Amino acid sequence: MRTYRELFREPEFTVLFAASSVQTMGSTVSGLALGTLVHAATGSPLLSALSMFGSSFAQVIGATALMSAADRLPPRAALTALAVTFGLGTAVMAIPGLPVWAIFTVLFGLGLAASLGGGVRYGLLNEILPRRGYLLGRSVLNMSVGVAQICGFAFGGLLVGVLSPRGTLLAAAVLDLAAALVAYLGLARRRARASGRPSVAATWRTNVRLWSSPPRRYVYLALWVPNGLIVGCEALFVPYAPGQAGLLFALAAFGMLAGDVLVGRFLPPGWRERLAAPLRLLLAVPYLVFFLDPALPLAAAAVTLASIGYAAGLPLQERLVALTPADVRGQALGLHSSGMMTMQGVGAALAGALAQHTSPALAMSVTAALSVLVTVCLAPGLRPGLGSDDESAPVAGRAT
Repeated sequence: MRTYRELFREPEFTVLFAASSVQTMGSTVSGLALGTLVHAATGSPLLSALSMFGSSFAQVIGATALMSAADRLPPRAALTALAVTFGLGTAVMAIPGLPVWAIFTVLFGLGLAASLGGGVRYGLLNEILPRRGYLLGRSVLNMSVGVAQICGFAFGGLLVGVLSPRGTLLAAAVLDLAAALVAYLGLARRRARASGRPSVAATWRTNVRLWSSPPRRYVYLALWVPNGLIVGCEALFVPYAPGQAGLLFALAAFGMLAGDVLVGRFLPPGWRERLAAPLRLLLAVPYLVFFLDPALPLAAAAVTLASIGYAAGLPLQERLVALTPADVRGQALGLHSSGMMTMQGVGAALAGALAQHTSPALAMSVTAALSVLVTVCLAPGLRPGLGSDDESAPVAGRAT
């Protein structure tokens, strides 16, 4: 598959794209509403950042205890159940008078449920599309995230002003339930990719084997840490520019969309490999300008340019798939997704804590400098040509 037309001729991909887009819009709308609600109630940059990205911390528990379910559950049932869970949980957070601690408790539960989402979704994508179509399909799903976030932040900003944050949360819950309906009606019923029941032991054994390969380990770290630190910068948009946070989030989503179109559709494989390292640096370097506490136009330009660098994840994900045996690719991709979300929570907490004691602008520039440092340190292990020591071997220790 080389064109978008060929990609969307696959009916199940179209359904997966639609369900993912609607659910992403729902999470975007709810995140902006929660960030606004918590910041208004507490005045804390840290709590505001954690309300938007802190649920990611729960994903580390899912990655270490539940991830074997990504290959051992029927994909349609799993995706439908997860979307319903998000819809109900988001509706609970809209209850008037719900204390902040209760909101964070619900967020933790939703983060735990979300830990399975990436593995199930991207494992299913690997089944729906031929191997040569995976990168294009993954880039289109990334693009759907960008478009859904642009629409979600614009829609969410409008709703927060018209309906209030709690009314906006109810609108987000409706979007989640709509995503569940799309997945249930449109996806084919498929068997689980692996036999046996999900278990903590099976999750641990497979994760240990996946992590034991140095090439895979470098790929995971490159996917998780620089990305998570930059999301920490984004988590400070609300305290940095309360009235224009929606605009900054939308511009970040637009930059991510532009990068995914460029890398996923137009760059040939050789150029993708050459530009991977510069893109990883581009993700962080523009945020260094926040050290100067720039005015909104310069800040907006920096955010847009930096977000193009998120496309560095596409060649890294392609390498991860190539380094991973087929029967555990769902768990491998789920580990990537959960680890990335966990590091986003860590980045939000780190940036929020720095902002609590300094300022949002200074915290953003320091967090970006840490991302640059990590990217430079990981570069030797990501040189082209480094291969796995067990690329074609099945991962041992599956539950029976």
